Amino acid sequence: MDDVEAVVLVGGKGTRLQPLTFSAPKPMLPTAGVPFLAHLLSRIRAAGVRRVVLGTSYLAETFADYFGDGTTLGLEITYVVEEVPLGTGGGIRNVAKHLTSDDVLIFNGDVLAGTDLRAVVATHRHTDADVTLHLVRVPDPRAYGCVPTDGDGRVLEFLEKTANPPTDQINAGCYVFRRSVIDTIPEGRPVSVERETFPRLLATGSRVSGHVDTAYWRDMGTPADLVHGSADLVRGVAPSAALAGPVGEALVLDGARIADDARVHGGTTVGRGVRIGAGARVEGAMLFDGAVVGAGAVVQHSVLGMGAQVGDGAVLVDAIVGDRAVIGARCELRAGARVWPDVVLPPHGVRFSPDVE
Repeated sequence: MDDVEAVVLVGGKGTRLQPLTFSAPKPMLPTAGVPFLAHLLSRIRAAGVRRVVLGTSYLAETFADYFGDGTTLGLEITYVVEEVPLGTGGGIRNVAKHLTSDDVLIFNGDVLAGTDLRAVVATHRHTDADVTLHLVRVPDPRAYGCVPTDGDGRVLEFLEKTANPPTDQINAGCYVFRRSVIDTIPEGRPVSVERETFPRLLATGSRVSGHVDTAYWRDMGTPADLVHGSADLVRGVAPSAALAGPVGEALVLDGARIADDARVHGGTTVGRGVRIGAGARVEGAMLFDGAVVGAGAVVQHSVLGMGAQVGDGAVLVDAIVGDRAVIGARCELRAGARVWPDVVLPPHGVRFSPDVE
């Protein structure tokens, strides 16, 4: 698809994990061993797209410092900065002058997905659409706005969240725009594609198509989504050509040391220089560089920031531990507990579970 360009929009909003760990924007948080954005860029490259415009209003230099001009990824990356946040529609309009192709793939930069991008473009062209949306079917669409389509794949309307959604199809955050449509988006002000651009296109009789599938999809807006998404990448459930190693039960980076009788599985990422002690059990977790898990400790679906330490016999389930924080021996943290960077919890200092009679 060398006749298609891609636009990736990475906004300023971050995950609630961010204050506990890194100052970088969420798309740069290490996920399965590399910045999250690297996984999306690898899928774009695998689909045959070569030119990417990265639009951001937040810490743009962070992206440029890491990805450069895109040569190492087989891409040509152009960076466009918003002076003020412009929303999805405004962000698309803001990069318009840098686009040259007739069809443009647009991505929200905080979504992890596995759809066939070539198929989305094929639907766009086959239906002669002005805009095509990737719509994914989800088991419970009540938490999302719904997008019903007719028998010809034409989008009928955009519905807000409801307790009784008429369809299980939701907006997956990937679009194909006809280049001429981008020029109709108001310039220089915030614009929402969901609330303004797409409804206007429907009202004026434009063809808005839906490419519907059941491909892997996860919005990475919460720490839980980030942890589970990372585990899915490591296990190969979510596709990516950017992994730092082969898919499997664990991704172990250079310099990590794991005791022979420790069990590390469930898509865990073990960062550089991490130490995991005897008899420890680590499942579906993200252990950033230099973290330490003591003997007999349990770490499940949790994040340990850089240099964080978990003492012997401690239990962490669905918890986030900030950089350099220390969790004392036999402490127990569950159900979304957060420990800020550099905090020290003494041995036996916290038990975060109910008493059982």
